Amino acid sequence: MIFITGDTHGDFTRIERFCERVQPSAQDTMIILGDAGFNYYGGQRDLAAKQRMARMPLTIFSVHGNHEMRPETIPSYHLTEWRGGRVFAEDSFPNLLFARDGEVYDLDGTQTVVIGGAYSVDKYYRLARGYGWWPDEQPSGEIKARVEKALADRGWQVDAVLSHTVPLRYVPTEVFIAAIDQRLVDKSTEEWLGSIEARLRYRHWYAGHFHTEKDIDRLTLLFESVREFSV
Repeated sequence: MIFITGDTHGDFTRIERFCERVQPSAQDTMIILGDAGFNYYGGQRDLAAKQRMARMPLTIFSVHGNHEMRPETIPSYHLTEWRGGRVFAEDSFPNLLFARDGEVYDLDGTQTVVIGGAYSVDKYYRLARGYGWWPDEQPSGEIKARVEKALADRGWQVDAVLSHTVPLRYVPTEVFIAAIDQRLVDKSTEEWLGSIEARLRYRHWYAGHFHTEKDIDRLTLLFESVREFSV
């Protein structure tokens, strides 16, 4: 079976509890919708997180978020085939996989495109304190072109979308942080996803990023809950 949850930011307690309760197998998959927390520190702390989750009896499949390095920039990752698409993997942790933006995966018969990345509203807070921030957090022009080509090749039709942020019209403004001036927030990724959503025929769209739970139209925002992946 395939399950799905929102950002974990290195706190995998909910996944461990889920495994204790459900007893999944190696054939099962847990999707994390970005900001998993495996590639934030770039050292021993990341290694400890990976070792912790490598013991889980299922595959962890992560979308790229905005609080982590892209796997393609880390030498230990390589591309490998998985469920009809390519993923980033490390030989030491074969059950911890990262989606490649623009790939379409066959998730138990559900044709699913992945589009990661987002803008960090805490960018300057992190920079001021020496915390990790990476300028490639949002999709580049190359990634956007790859996504659009993959969808065009399929006649702009898939079953499901997995993204980190959401199309602009679905941004949950009710959870905005009052201290942040939204006029300074780069919404270009949300605007681009909006243009994708306007053209795309799909059955359901899942996203994380906003640390809230919400179902609206055919879109689901997830944070701390774990659901069965379905369309």
